[in-house]
Amino acid sequence: MSLNVWKYILIILTLFGLIFLLLNITTEENWKYHIVSALYKVQNRLQSTNLSGTLRTFHNNHTFCSHLSKPLSHEEELEERKLLNSITWPQLPSGSEPLNLSQTSDPAHSLFTIVLSEKDQRRYVGDQLEVLVHLRDFQGRPKRYGGDFLLARLHSPKYKAGVAGQVLDHKNGLYSARFPLLWEGSAQVEVMMVHSSEAVAVLQRLREKLPPPVVFFDVSGVNIKVPIHANTTNTITVLQSRKENGSQKTDPVKLATSGYYYQDSWRPLGDVAMRKFDKAAAISQCLANKVVYMYGDSTIRQWYEYLVTVLPEMKEFNLHTPKKAGPLMAVDSTHNIVLNYRCHGPPIMYTTIMANELRYIANELDGLTGGPNTVVALSIWAHFSPFPGEVYIRRLRHIRKAVVRLLERAPGTVVVVRTGNPRALDRDVSLNHSDWFALQLDIMLRAMFKGLNVMLLDAWQMCVAHHQPHDVHPPKVIVKNMVNMLLSYVCRERTRKAA
Repeated sequence: MSLNVWKYILIILTLFGLIFLLLNITTEENWKYHIVSALYKVQNRLQSTNLSGTLRTFHNNHTFCSHLSKPLSHEEELEERKLLNSITWPQLPSGSEPLNLSQTSDPAHSLFTIVLSEKDQRRYVGDQLEVLVHLRDFQGRPKRYGGDFLLARLHSPKYKAGVAGQVLDHKNGLYSARFPLLWEGSAQVEVMMVHSSEAVAVLQRLREKLPPPVVFFDVSGVNIKVPIHANTTNTITVLQSRKENGSQKTDPVKLATSGYYYQDSWRPLGDVAMRKFDKAAAISQCLANKVVYMYGDSTIRQWYEYLVTVLPEMKEFNLHTPKKAGPLMAVDSTHNIVLNYRCHGPPIMYTTIMANELRYIANELDGLTGGPNTVVALSIWAHFSPFPGEVYIRRLRHIRKAVVRLLERAPGTVVVVRTGNPRALDRDVSLNHSDWFALQLDIMLRAMFKGLNVMLLDAWQMCVAHHQPHDVHPPKVIVKNMVNMLLSYVCRERTRKAA
């Protein structure tokens, strides 16, 4: 053979040798990266034009943690089905699916009307305000079915006050938005269409199969997060509470409202009284001799960054780790405070990180001793939007079990779970990280941790009720209120005495 032929043979043998070596390395290391590759495969299926309907392979949930790969028990299967049923959404009527944008819900043609009471048109603190929303399409024709995703709030620029409304879908093109009246003075109603019912149907199909060629999203600000205008007026005046005298009593607030803003300060309506931690000394006193662990996505990292910024004696250690993923650590040696942050396990989409550097929250919690001087804050939602609900449910279930184990061995441990929040949206963001996805995660998260000895911090309502624009990373004024709620819960015994 010629010299050139031998060269080609040598090259081919070298390539086969490299392939064989890589296969051996891959087989040996596969246990580390299996879950990551599985998640990315599903993500690629969601984003690919060759999207198939085989996303249910996530039911296997194989990971390198043996306890995560166990098959679901009968009770867990029932729980999963119940949670998935809790996020069902009104479907488009059979045969009514529009063929173009002009037949979808148009916020510019839609209107809302403040419902007047037949007996007394005056409104008092403690009453409930109802608004009726009429949805129309781009041709001005009334919608005859529901399924649109609306957000509503009552706010007052004068008092820097606001409260989120509860939206009820009548499934005929009409929606009711209801608000508790919680402050005296002027207030304005704001109703926003996040997505049309047709766009929601597209989002639903994204998780199961390739959507049709027609996409009912516009980049130009026409039908994504656009306000719906009032038919006549959007402003009301709220009077002082009625005097409770015999037949006239204050109407109870029956809405699921966790709190409201007044003078830009969050006022919770639950069991935890709110304290203002405006001075660094008050924060240091509350956290003295405590270790705070913050696990999750970048929305909980905001809390870490806020505390590091406002506490002058807090010093960060350079652990030579990714700033976004962590782990991060800061120490205040004067008050004996330690802050820790670490991102949750895959999927992680905001930075490049080695899989062997990632930690699952459940595993981290199992490694904590816990106790009255241990504070755990969790936030896990933003990176799970593109994935089927089963993926999120199973991740939360393992975290919940770890929280239960932690509280059983160390009952004094303080655990706070942050819910998700709405974000700024355009067409591209909506397809993978819509507020509609976030709302579904929010519903499941609340159900999963209901009944546990943890505080559920309602980031959703805290963002919807505020006058600042929606952002996946809420502005500092909202983060400050969230941290104040965290501290109020951590130091709730002192909070009760102060109140």
